[in-house]
Amino acid sequence: MLAAHIEPHSAAGVAIGLLIIVAVLATYIAYVRLLERREVKELSKRGASLELLLGAVAGSALFGLTMLVLWLTGNVDIVAGAGWRAAGYPLLGALIAAVSEEVIVRGILFRIVEESLGTWIALVISAAFFGALHAFNPGATLVSSIAIMLEAGLLLAAVFVYTRWLWMAIGLHAAWNFTEGGLFGAGVSGTKAQGVLASQFHGPDLLTGGAFGPEASVVAVLVCVTAGAIFLALARRKGRIIQPRWRCAQVAGH
Repeated sequence: MLAAHIEPHSAAGVAIGLLIIVAVLATYIAYVRLLERREVKELSKRGASLELLLGAVAGSALFGLTMLVLWLTGNVDIVAGAGWRAAGYPLLGALIAAVSEEVIVRGILFRIVEESLGTWIALVISAAFFGALHAFNPGATLVSSIAIMLEAGLLLAAVFVYTRWLWMAIGLHAAWNFTEGGLFGAGVSGTKAQGVLASQFHGPDLLTGGAFGPEASVVAVLVCVTAGAIFLALARRKGRIIQPRWRCAQVAGH
């Protein structure tokens, strides 16, 4: 996705990035109101700040845990990087990717498929699509695409199912990317990054993610799949799992 790969390293880039964020949100709101003719509940202003904050904390913590495991196993050295002056542009870049991808993949694809086919099938389809979106990134392999599908595709959909808002998923997505590239200076989905710190990986690609970066690491997959399973369990407890229409019809028929 073009919008997800814009790197705002200038004033013009910042302006374009902010316009993309506004345009994506405005287009989605217009689509829902004009074509679906309903309130845009998934982008409700009520509680938006708290949801974004909780998502940001979760995203930072999950990637931090991934790096902690890699550091404890001797697969990464973390050294000084460019300092805090390098943090601004990666933060905006992370927000551009998070807003555009969450609106399209979770807000449109997942939500619409879920309405007909139910939560579980929508989760599989949207996760596979999300993995495919990253298949053409620098350093991408079949393994990295499967990793993205399992960790991000599953986790972010699970967060949306649990909250039924897009804000927490956006916050988590943006914080994960920013912590990865802007803070630790690790490659984000195959794209090289310059951050506050610099991470030097060594060891088998299965653990480090190779050229694609730590997102293709089995450690990141295990961390995120575990978190995704927890969110899905919480969503199921709250009765937020949607059944396929044919199953609802069968139940109604009895």
